[in-house]
Amino acid sequence: MTEFFFLMKHELSLVLILVFLLILKIRTKPIVNSSLINVMNVVFFLNFILGWFLNKDGSLFGGMFLNSGLLAFEKNILNLGTFIICLQASSWLKDHKHVPEFYMLLISTLIGMFFMLSSGNLLMFYLGLELSTIPLAAMCNFDMEKANSSEAAMKMIMSSAFSSGILLFGISLFYGMTGTFSLLGSGYNFDGSPLQVLSFLMLFSGFAFKLSVVPFHFWTADVYEGSPVSVTSYLSVISKGAMVFVFSSVMYTTFKGIATVWYDAMVVLSILTMVVGNLFALRQNNMKRFLAFSSIAQVGYILIGISGSSESGMAASIYFILIYIFSNLGAFGVISLISSETGRESIDDYKGLYKTNPMLGWVLALSLFSLAGIPPTAGFFGKIFLLTAGAAKGNYLLITIASLNMIVSLYYYLRVIRAVFMDSNENAIEPIKSQTSIKLAIILCVAGILVTGFANGLYEYILSLSHGM
Repeated sequence: MTEFFFLMKHELSLVLILVFLLILKIRTKPIVNSSLINVMNVVFFLNFILGWFLNKDGSLFGGMFLNSGLLAFEKNILNLGTFIICLQASSWLKDHKHVPEFYMLLISTLIGMFFMLSSGNLLMFYLGLELSTIPLAAMCNFDMEKANSSEAAMKMIMSSAFSSGILLFGISLFYGMTGTFSLLGSGYNFDGSPLQVLSFLMLFSGFAFKLSVVPFHFWTADVYEGSPVSVTSYLSVISKGAMVFVFSSVMYTTFKGIATVWYDAMVVLSILTMVVGNLFALRQNNMKRFLAFSSIAQVGYILIGISGSSESGMAASIYFILIYIFSNLGAFGVISLISSETGRESIDDYKGLYKTNPMLGWVLALSLFSLAGIPPTAGFFGKIFLLTAGAAKGNYLLITIASLNMIVSLYYYLRVIRAVFMDSNENAIEPIKSQTSIKLAIILCVAGILVTGFANGLYEYILSLSHGM
């Protein structure tokens, strides 16, 4: 029983928080929004701290549930990102009617992601996937008075149902070939037969929908635009980060035996994802759609790292997701604050922002520089490690295309920075006073962007955890 509690510590702590929220919800006297928000910020911080202690390697339920140092580290990354998002959501949630329900849905989807990460069995993985997706669709519709929020939720649930159907078809083929749902060891029986390749393609397509890999990306921009900003940031970093962790693990274990097959697919989709994401980002004027296509392009770089089929590729993708959380949440933190206070989300609205809100302007600029991969921000080091891992296969054409796409991305990132610092606007955003929790979230993001890239021991630590994958 003690081993059970240690191995499922991350999941059980979230379940306890969920029970705590249910008790608060059924109380006769409702709790004040500001008090509940402050309490939940403290609870999520304590949950993040707890995640670093009493971790244990092992398995449960006949290998269906796994835990290791690497998995615990990945869950802690997601806990950190969720904590920052909760801090940023304070301004938006303070006047909302359904604050407890938001946290319940948030915790439910995070539990699903944790089970998905720890799954050693395809059925456990699928249950975790659905548990992480359905509450997330409800969160997309959390601004219920807005029509585009309902539209975002509908597109989210429809695209998720379609991708889940493809994934289930791939799982059925996988079971028919191997006679097992286990994700461990079955890769050694793969010899690249047509049926095995078809099974892989179905499973790969299911992952590609969740990751917004081109051409499975069509839902992304509309869902990002229609959802509340805090939900958009959660979709962009937490949901995508969890799927990257699972995807890289499955590629390196289950489908290791047909690495030559999926490498070619990975290269083609990586190029398509980078090119399409960057070209469409050039045309966007809404900040959330702009960052949606930016996130699609970032997935293309992640695929390059994973294609390296090595421990360094696994470590580089995890390291990049950590940096991506700080960088993207830094940008979304500014957008969330401005959206909740003014309702303005257009790039044109950000003209002259530096003159009225200089700190917000600097934070947004630093975050965009990191997303662009400009030194000395952490994003530069993250992309260097991804390209280095991908170059291990000797495909220098792929690295060249990635480098050219990074140059293209500079244009649309600098376009926003020019609007913030150089363009004038008679109707500029008024000075905004942010809450302490939002200031703390911004400080965490800025510190992460500046420090993570120079913390050489961090990448080495992740690489040591990746040994044996």
